[in-house]
Amino acid sequence: MRPTLLRASLPALAALALVAATPPALAGKPKRYHIELIEVTATAGLPAETADALPVCTAEWTKVLAAHPQMATLDGAPDAKVDVNKFKKWLAKKKIAGAYRMNVEITSYEESLDDKDAAVNQEKRLTVRLSLRTFGETFPDRIMGFAAEGSATIKVDVGKKLRPADRTFAIKSACEGAVGDAMTASLTKLALPPPPPAPKPKKR
Repeated sequence: MRPTLLRASLPALAALALVAATPPALAGKPKRYHIELIEVTATAGLPAETADALPVCTAEWTKVLAAHPQMATLDGAPDAKVDVNKFKKWLAKKKIAGAYRMNVEITSYEESLDDKDAAVNQEKRLTVRLSLRTFGETFPDRIMGFAAEGSATIKVDVGKKLRPADRTFAIKSACEGAVGDAMTASLTKLALPPPPPAPKPKKR
């Protein structure tokens, strides 16, 4: 039996939410950024099944960062470790608003297999809930750039018996939804204007 996807937090819906929430001052052509994924980890104490989601989320982040229209590569960039100012001038010339290195953490993960309607046909429904957060630092300065969260809840009708393929499908769908949600939230944070500098203390 082919699994039936019932509900998901999808990147398209997250993107629509971003457009609706964008202040007029931020409207216009979206800025471009370079974001390099360092690793995807999991918060301590999560269920053992979380380990199966780690490589899937890593692959999804790699795909999204490579294909997103606001992402830029550093092909041809001068070595930032050798000359930071030259690197920043290159970013400005290429109209890249910033370069970041990002870590991702799965903060919650849950799987449950329940009877869809035990009184009728004993079919099962698999639910996967996944939440994650991003931490981005500027490169090469290592200054906090952004932090955001994303989540997805996936419910899949799997028939009378859960197959490995059904579970793989549900985990992949949850990762796609959570990554899309977190990507949109991260870009929203990056698009915000920087906070005003703290006022200097008055001399007495």
